[in-house]
Amino acid sequence: MPRSRYRILNKGCPYFMTATVNRWQPLFTRTEVVNIVLDSWRFLQREAGFQIYGYVILENHLHLIAASTDLSRDMQRFKSYSAKQIIAYLEQREAANMLELLALFKRTHKTEITYQVWEEGNHPQLIESEEVMRQKLDYIHQNPVKRGYVDLPEHWRYSSARNYAGQKGLVEIVRAW
Repeated sequence: MPRSRYRILNKGCPYFMTATVNRWQPLFTRTEVVNIVLDSWRFLQREAGFQIYGYVILENHLHLIAASTDLSRDMQRFKSYSAKQIIAYLEQREAANMLELLALFKRTHKTEITYQVWEEGNHPQLIESEEVMRQKLDYIHQNPVKRGYVDLPEHWRYSSARNYAGQKGLVEIVRAW
């Protein structure tokens, strides 16, 4: 039985989700690690019909609005694959401190793994209207601005704000909703 009361029930509908690095560790400070996330999404877009409406990746979490025919499965695939790739990258780079933290903060019931990259769950919230979609996109795109990282949302490299501003983004997004 899943540990979360949040469920993805309406298949094919967009959901707002948050994926957090275990204990909010600043894992996405290197371009190579962020590229693992982006490549995982691109794979799901090609192979599973994964649709991204908006996203932002910050140093220790990401927000995503996405849809697919089996979003629960696709998010599980995304987290599993990206975690394995991130761990392999950290091992290759001999990033002992980060690996130690990911091992230390691993949940005790996760006996089959050495490291835990992601917090459990993604708190999916169904996007039921255009108003809610606009609200969530604005929240996502304003996140780096509110943190003081950039002055304008489209200046944040790892965000779909660029796509919505008419610039080339890092992943394809669906703007028709």
